[in-house]
Amino acid sequence: MIDITHKSNTLREATAQAIVRVSRPETIEALKNRSVPKGDVFEMAKAAGLLGVKKTADLLPDCHPMPIEQASIEYSMDGLEITILMHVKTIYKTGVEVEAMHGASVVALTMYDMLKPIDKGVEIHHIKLLKKKGGKSDFTNRFRKDLQAVVVVCSDTISRGEKEDRAGKSIISKLESCDVKIADYLVIPDEVEAIQSEVNKAVERGADMVIFTGGTGLSKRDVTPEAIIPMLDRNIPGIAEAVRSYGQNRTPYSMLSRTVSGVIGETLVLALPGSTNGAKESMDALFPPLLHIFGILKGARHD
Repeated sequence: MIDITHKSNTLREATAQAIVRVSRPETIEALKNRSVPKGDVFEMAKAAGLLGVKKTADLLPDCHPMPIEQASIEYSMDGLEITILMHVKTIYKTGVEVEAMHGASVVALTMYDMLKPIDKGVEIHHIKLLKKKGGKSDFTNRFRKDLQAVVVVCSDTISRGEKEDRAGKSIISKLESCDVKIADYLVIPDEVEAIQSEVNKAVERGADMVIFTGGTGLSKRDVTPEAIIPMLDRNIPGIAEAVRSYGQNRTPYSMLSRTVSGVIGETLVLALPGSTNGAKESMDALFPPLLHIFGILKGARHD
């Protein structure tokens, strides 16, 4: 199965369709009158469809088991056709499109099985996904494409050339995947003056964001929060909360990180953990949805 451990839970919805076509008007009348010998077709097919949704991962090898938090079935009839609509919802890391289509197909097959004794011409048509909502596709392709970022690595050892930077490069990789241009990338020691200087330079040059990695821990040399917080016009606590919540699901030590997030004018300032995993996971937790902030800061919100 595809690795989805890096994803965050979001509301996922899907609606799928299947059409059952009978060959005789008498079959439709038997459906309406609930006089089919095998029983109430609509109710039996509904029960089977709900089971089909929940059993999708048991039958399709690449599907992830997931909590199904809502599933419903609608029927409509037009002439000799019965249209089945299957709606499925969950809050999870991956979508429910296949679950909805599988449920719709099971409803259709159940109707076929129950109707074949009275109608040998029953057919199943047009099993397909009608719509879906949630996940990455709902939070991309609606952000500005002209954003620029400055990435700053705060590390005594890296600035002395004793260690290779990986955290900063992982941040750059994520930003580039979100179509954010890198205006500058530099490494500085864990010094308040150096950190504040780079914040000022980024703001003065009109950078949309300046992202620091390192110096958010609890050692004596970890001073990034102390340097940045007094400079912020407004703190955005929800960003730091999202980072820690995402990280806490992966390591119990995330609660010790002093991630900082806020704005100076129209520049977003972030201070993320200095470990490679910490930086990468923080970026996964925030991007691309965090880019929505620039529509708000510029007064051009994209809903």
